[in-house]
Amino acid sequence: MDDAPNASQDDSPGPNRTRSLSVADRIRSAILSGDFAPGEKLREVHLSETLGVSRTPIRSALQALAAEGLLDYAPNRGYAVRSFQTAEIVDAYEIRAMMEALAARFAAERGLSDAERAVAEGALADGDRLLAKGSLHDEDRVTYGAINFAFHDAIHSAARCRMLGEMIRLCQSVAPSSHRNIVAFEFDDVRRRHDDHHRIYDAILARDSYRAEILMREHVASVRSSLVRSMLKRAAAASPPTAPSPGAGERLSAAG
Repeated sequence: MDDAPNASQDDSPGPNRTRSLSVADRIRSAILSGDFAPGEKLREVHLSETLGVSRTPIRSALQALAAEGLLDYAPNRGYAVRSFQTAEIVDAYEIRAMMEALAARFAAERGLSDAERAVAEGALADGDRLLAKGSLHDEDRVTYGAINFAFHDAIHSAARCRMLGEMIRLCQSVAPSSHRNIVAFEFDDVRRRHDDHHRIYDAILARDSYRAEILMREHVASVRSSLVRSMLKRAAAASPPTAPSPGAGERLSAAG
C-alpha cells in the first residue's frame, strides 16, 4: 500500500474536494456494512456507474480509504478490501482499551480546554439527536462515525500526551478498531456506547480520574464484544447451512 498515490495531494477546498469526500463516505459505509467481501477488488468504472459520479472523485475516494487502512493498493492491480486476522483486531482493541483508558485518566487530571469541551459536548448533543429517532439506518453509520471520532479525539487532545496519541493512532491503523469506522451498528449497541460517552464525560468533568479510566476501559471492551458478535453473525449468514465452510470466522475483513 506504500505505493498508493498520495491521498493528501489535493487538500484544496472546492466542489471537487467536497464531492470526493462524499463519495468516500458512501464507499466507506458500503465496506463497513459488508457489501464488499474481504479481498474484493473495487473497480473505478463500476463504482462510477453505481454512484453516478465521474471516475475522478472515485479515484480520490479510493486513495483516501487506502490511507485509512480500509483498502489495500497494489500497482497495476488497483484497490481491494483489506482483510484482517481476527487476532489482529482483538489485539488492537486490547491495546486501545489500555491507551484510551489512560487518555481518559489524563484528561480528568489535566482538564479540558474550552475548545475541547465544546467539541465533546457537541458530539454528545449530536449523538442524542441521532438516537432520538429511535432507529438507525445504514446512511447514519458515517454520521455516527464522525460523532464518535469527535468525542474520542477531544479526550485524546485533553490528555496532553503526544506519545499516547501516536500509540492510539497506531492501533487505529487496524481499520475495524478506528473510532470513525463503526462496524457493529445495531441501535441498542450504539445506544449503550453513547450512554458510555455521557458517563465518561461526566467523570472527566468531575476530575474523577479513576472512574474515567475504568469507564473508558469498559467502553472499549464492550465495543470489541459488539464487533465480535457482528463478525460471527455475518459469518453464519454467509455460510451455507448444510455445508459450513471450514475455518469460518478465522478472518475478518474491514467490514467486520
